[in-house]
Amino acid sequence: MKLLIRNLARSTTEEELKRLFDAYGTVQSCALVLDKATAESKGFAFVEMPKTKEASTAIKKLNGYTLANKVIRVKKANP
Repeated sequence: MKLLIRNLARSTTEEELKRLFDAYGTVQSCALVLDKATAESKGFAFVEMPKTKEASTAIKKLNGYTLANKVIRVKKANP
């Protein structure tokens, strides 16, 4: 399942996100969306978790979680 993570601090790294989601299961991929001109984070990312149950648990546990003083939003990404 592909998850959309929004409202990330600009300083959040892919490694930090991967560690956070690893606590709930296998992370297949993790990608911050970067501004093409500045190469800085746009404040959102995608995380892919192959097992639906693990991804659903991550959504429930991490939606509303505070990471780097920002309350993140986690939901299933639209295709």
